[in-house]
Amino acid sequence: MNEDILDRKILLIDDELELLKLLEAVLKKEGFRRIFKATNGAEGINLCKTEKPDIIVLDIMLPDIEGFEVCKIIREFSICPIIFLSAKSEDVDKILALGLGGDDYVTKPFSPKEVAYRIKAHLRRNMYIKNALLCEKKQLQFGDIGINFTSGEVFKGNDLLNFTAKEYALLCYMAQNPNRILNKQMICDNVWGDDYYGYDNTIMVHIRKLREKLEDDPSHPKYIITVKGLGYKLNTSM
Repeated sequence: MNEDILDRKILLIDDELELLKLLEAVLKKEGFRRIFKATNGAEGINLCKTEKPDIIVLDIMLPDIEGFEVCKIIREFSICPIIFLSAKSEDVDKILALGLGGDDYVTKPFSPKEVAYRIKAHLRRNMYIKNALLCEKKQLQFGDIGINFTSGEVFKGNDLLNFTAKEYALLCYMAQNPNRILNKQMICDNVWGDDYYGYDNTIMVHIRKLREKLEDDPSHPKYIITVKGLGYKLNTSM
């Protein structure tokens, strides 16, 4: 595996000590070296601020602060991918997790190796997107929106916008294909690295989040357009 990926920082936040030890052991066996652990929400937030991890695995049921709230706080200062762990398998919990800024959702009980593979997939995809953007173009301006692909910053006018890692990856993919209709399978392939089946709500949640941040009127978008029956496109011709 690419050494750059193995050198990325991973933060595990879970109050089950045995699970933390198991995940750490599996990740080390996969070659990861920089693994940080927290057993409650407050400790996890502090570690995230000091260590600036590249990806976070976050349990929803924590003893002090619910994982959803931890995610909201982290999203105030970090866009790194967040993989939720939960014993709840209901769609409403998954939609809430993704809507609050999560990038993935794994239901307990799970295979620690599966979590390790998901971590690798998220890190690899982020690296591919970053490298592709650096090779192709450094900035994109449309309307009052400016994207700096080198710094990873997005501005609306003079205001710096905050995105989750997956929201930013989706925006970058659309920005790489301006004014082109992208169907949901294409979006899943290039942003989630997975088949479209089961991702309909996930895509809609992330499109809605992008509109809330980019559009003056999210209910009547002028940038992220729905092409009925076909998909979405980023309108930059203005």
